[in-house]
Amino acid sequence: MTNCVEAVFLATSPEELTQEYDKWATSYDNDLEGHAGPKEAAEQLALLTPKEGRILDAGCGTGLVGQHLVSQGYQHIEALDLSNGMLQEARKKNCYCAFHQQALGSALDFPDHGFDAIIIVGVFVMAHVRSDAFDELIRITKPGGHIIFTLRPEFYANTDFKPTMLRLESEGKWTLHHVTDPFHGRFQAHPEVNLQVWVYTIN
Repeated sequence: MTNCVEAVFLATSPEELTQEYDKWATSYDNDLEGHAGPKEAAEQLALLTPKEGRILDAGCGTGLVGQHLVSQGYQHIEALDLSNGMLQEARKKNCYCAFHQQALGSALDFPDHGFDAIIIVGVFVMAHVRSDAFDELIRITKPGGHIIFTLRPEFYANTDFKPTMLRLESEGKWTLHHVTDPFHGRFQAHPEVNLQVWVYTIN
C-alpha cells in the first residue's frame, strides 16, 4: 500500500494521477479497509438529504461512499472519478445509477442546479484537487442543497482552502451548516491523520 499512496501523492499532473489510481484500483479497498471518512460523511448527508434526492459522489474511487449511502436508503447516486479503473471497481458494488469520468477542478459536464447533494471524501488532499473546484460544485448543486466533504484539520488551516471557503461564504454562495469535531482517520500507514466533515448549504 505504501508504494501506491506515495505514487498518487508524487503525481505531477492529472494524467499521471489518473494512471496511478488506475494501477491502485483493484487493491484499493483492501489497502484502506476500515479507514474513516466514507461512513462519517454519509451520516452527515443522511441528516439533510431526502432519500429520493439526486446525489453525486464526486471522486467516488471504488465506491466506498456509495455503499454507505445505499445502506442509508439512497438509490439515485451518481459516480464521478477521473480514473476509469476506479469507476470499474465502483460498478461492481451496484450502488450507482450513472458513471462519469471527469476531473474535479475542471469544467464539469452537468447542467446548473442538478444535484440535491454532492459528497466528496478523501479528495481534497495535498497534490490532488484544489479549492477552486468548489465553484463548479456549487454551480451544479440546487439552492438549498448541500455539499459535504472531508478535510484534514491542518490542511484546512495551512492551505488556500480556509480563505477560499470563507470567501465563498462572504460572497453568499454557500453557508456553513456544520463541521464535525476532528476524528481519527484510521489509516494504518498514517495513524497521525485526523479528519473533519464539512457541510455547506448552497444559497
